[in-house]
Amino acid sequence: MPDRSHTPQLFRFGVYELDAATGDLRKQGARVPRLQAQPLQVLLMLLEHPQQVVTRDDLRQKLWPSDTFVDFDHGLNTAINKLRSALGDSASDARYIETLPRQGYRFIAPVTVVDAASTGGEPNLADSIELEIENAIEAAPSSRTTLLSDPEDLPAAPPERVRFLFALIQVMYLCFYLVSLAKLAPVEAIVAEIARFAFPVLLITAVAGIPIRLYLLSAVLLHYRGVNRKFLKLFPFVFPLDVLWALAPLLIVREIGIGLALAAVAALLYVPFGERSLLLMKPPNPRARD
Repeated sequence: MPDRSHTPQLFRFGVYELDAATGDLRKQGARVPRLQAQPLQVLLMLLEHPQQVVTRDDLRQKLWPSDTFVDFDHGLNTAINKLRSALGDSASDARYIETLPRQGYRFIAPVTVVDAASTGGEPNLADSIELEIENAIEAAPSSRTTLLSDPEDLPAAPPERVRFLFALIQVMYLCFYLVSLAKLAPVEAIVAEIARFAFPVLLITAVAGIPIRLYLLSAVLLHYRGVNRKFLKLFPFVFPLDVLWALAPLLIVREIGIGLALAAVAALLYVPFGERSLLLMKPPNPRARD
């Protein structure tokens, strides 16, 4: 990969600013603890090639020459972990550094490069305002897709607990589908009382929902990489399915009564948002998996 220019530069991304000449990293104008040499060099390489893949081999050639005898994989993973910790980032819900398995890394946030000589190395009022505007623009898509919750608003939770609860939800939906299909005749009779077209909809969505739930269940139990991002992409399609099957308690309204059935429906309407919030939660002491 080409070497970077020797011209002093400021890299701005989100609420952060990095002075390439001094290695100073600032968050909203305030200095954060100084990065060590290797995490700093990794960050510079990523910032010099935003939205591009920086391979592990590129990083090895730049930071660990062939005549240096070190555990490269351990050294690079440690550098990436420290870098993500400094930026408040994580591998599972990346905002800045995306991991590409068996390839390398990519800086996914918008980056603005400014000549440090023209700014004197310190952000002025205009620069601060511009930085806030850029951060607001960057955050806008996230706000539109997070619906009720944002990762920064959610409490930390142990990954094992998150996986267990998420898996439990998938099992619950699978039970809805399988029981409804197993008792098709009585379900058809109940649904026919509501609307003629309701039974085909129930049948199609139950059959379609089974592979979706099996995929999500296996993804969380087997620790698929990027399951958070995959679920967020599926969410617009899964959400209508979940809302429809929130009406499942009405199928047993004769057994449990209308009051309890409506209460169960109301609770189930929240479940898709709960699923999403679970996968947005960060671990108490995040250690990015590379």
